[in-house]
Amino acid sequence: MTGDVRYGESAEAVLRWAGKTPDAPALWWNGTPTSYRELAEAAATARTRLAEQVPPGATVAVLDDKSPDTIATVLACLVSGRPVLLPSPTLPPDHLAAVMAEAHCRYALTGATVTPSGPEHTGGGGAVPPGTALVLTTSGSTGIPKAVPLPHRAVDAFTGWAAEAFGITEATPVLNYAPLNFDLCLLDVWTTLAHGGQVVLVDASTAASGPRLLRLLRTHRVEVVQAVPLFYALVGAQARAEGGGPLETVRHAAFTGDVMPEQVLADLAELTPGARLHNIYGCTETNDSLIHEVDRSLPPPVPMPLGRPLPGVRLRLRDSGGRELTGPGRGELEVSTPFQSTGYADPRRAAEKFVPDAADGEAGTRWFRTGDLVERDADGTLRLVGRLDHQVKIRGVAVNTGEVEQVLLEHPEVLEAGVITVPDPVEGRRLVAVVRLEPASTATSLDLKRHCTARLARGWVPGLLTPVREPLPRTSTGKVDRRALAAATAAAPVPAAAS
Repeated sequence: MTGDVRYGESAEAVLRWAGKTPDAPALWWNGTPTSYRELAEAAATARTRLAEQVPPGATVAVLDDKSPDTIATVLACLVSGRPVLLPSPTLPPDHLAAVMAEAHCRYALTGATVTPSGPEHTGGGGAVPPGTALVLTTSGSTGIPKAVPLPHRAVDAFTGWAAEAFGITEATPVLNYAPLNFDLCLLDVWTTLAHGGQVVLVDASTAASGPRLLRLLRTHRVEVVQAVPLFYALVGAQARAEGGGPLETVRHAAFTGDVMPEQVLADLAELTPGARLHNIYGCTETNDSLIHEVDRSLPPPVPMPLGRPLPGVRLRLRDSGGRELTGPGRGELEVSTPFQSTGYADPRRAAEKFVPDAADGEAGTRWFRTGDLVERDADGTLRLVGRLDHQVKIRGVAVNTGEVEQVLLEHPEVLEAGVITVPDPVEGRRLVAVVRLEPASTATSLDLKRHCTARLARGWVPGLLTPVREPLPRTSTGKVDRRALAAATAAAPVPAAAS
């Protein structure tokens, strides 16, 4: 693959390791290693296949589940200048078709088969701009997912920062828990491979198994972990159950994508005594923006601070009237990062979320409106309050369902929590919580309601609290899928006696 146009330093760096350390493991998959030579050879094969069936520069939707072969295919696209659309494997067919149309993507790849679909698009090569590496997708929790083009320069900037921040070098074992369409993979997969490390892949059958996850961490002597809080809840509960020793090899444990429950954080600190613990904040559209390192010598603050901006990241808060806040207060967080998207593939969907800086006009800095309600203290500390689109009114009282979820997650036996509203013939809307408990928990819905009553205003306490043992539905980006939860609640309402 020499002599080609250079599309991205990070992708090319992966192939260079095939020359420097050809027999070193690049990937671990169900106990089997894939060397850097084997990864490069698989990418070369995939590239030949793409050249025969997909025009140069055309966007390719890779529909396979995570595996070494899938990573080789994505790598082949990256080094040949073909943007890669990575939709969630669980995306319904109509949503997938809509996202592909939005990205002007008419080539879908499954295994070794490339399937063209729809007419050729016109207009400068499609909806994603030149220089695009990956086309990620939003969760679709509020409708059809958005196609999010990420340029090679953003990927390169991120992998450069992440490798230094987490000490990822040659042979470093890094766990990859997230699916490939999740922006967490920029660290877990692409930073690791670009710097000669070993990616320990977690497949879908293992993702909800505490025993298997803990075994992976021990077997591969993992040094860097980044995952959603649910991962740490599963691992921590299993570690307590089996009474094994600590994970001495873990140097960095980062959590992101959701609120970290207090008990889960305490379990993580005990399980990884030598690790630095990080709370990372970011969006699919901007990638990581803020990072907070937990001070082990102090009780953890609740809620956890969002932390300091990454190098090159700027942020600002705007109140409900659109005015920028210069001191303490609550407002929507807007960020501008070196790692962010060029904007949604559909400019009509981008207009309200990606806004130009008034100081330098359309061609300059663009800010992303996160939709997150953030509070800034007098000392400048930022804390997440909730989503603006999760503000609801119950009996005339404004309630933020994200704050209610956070309180539920503070219960030591709660692994997951989802709070939604459902129609009520008397009250108009009723607040409902579905809570996943630890396997050994004996907590009842009454216990959970008492927990909430002691910490929330009366109007914020869910009228119905349902404990469950099964995992809650999740979006493609790892958050609780409230739409799916609402649909399940409506389909199978819990008797009032359960509250």
